Amino acid sequence: MADTILEALWETVLMVVASTLLSVVLGFIPAIVLTVTAKDGLHPNKAIYGILDFLVNVFRSFPFIILMIIIIPFTRLVAGKAIGTTAAIVPLTISAIPFVARIMESALRAVDPGVIEAAKSFGASDAQIIFRVSMKEAVPSILAGITLTIINLVGYSAMGGAIGAGGLGDVAIRYGYQEYRVEYLVVTSLVLIVFVQAVQFLGNLLYEKLS
Repeated sequence: MADTILEALWETVLMVVASTLLSVVLGFIPAIVLTVTAKDGLHPNKAIYGILDFLVNVFRSFPFIILMIIIIPFTRLVAGKAIGTTAAIVPLTISAIPFVARIMESALRAVDPGVIEAAKSFGASDAQIIFRVSMKEAVPSILAGITLTIINLVGYSAMGGAIGAGGLGDVAIRYGYQEYRVEYLVVTSLVLIVFVQAVQFLGNLLYEKLS
């Protein structure tokens, strides 16, 4: 059991870390566009904000299992296969992008307007205001949001085990549920709980230091 659980834990860590990094990078772009085009943004644009806001809400509404099945052709195109740890990174990333975008947008829009106005008065460009003022002020909130994203992805990766994503969810289903071996269900659940607690602890620690 130990070897099986350790291998599954490594697969879960791989899926979560890879999808988190990709979703943060890809979610940053819509977050910036939403922030800039919002009614209180640097360049308000009701049409662009409305369309992007709608798309983000739509993709956030999809249950992960359904999303994972719907994008199987795209997953096969990107990863070369539709099941397995590597393939699961694709739907995990897609499911997290709108979540990350919304978190970053909220953090950036929560920056004190007075700070932004002060930067404008000193002649700061839009890029400087976004990257050197707003981003700097929003880092603690963004970090807290990324911590929440990681925890959600841990749960999604476990659910993905139902359709062959690998990781701890796959072990729990194949050995614990299908073979009626309760000890596997108990151990995988405990490992996931410890994993989530560790992520939350580290996230809180970094948030306090950066704040």
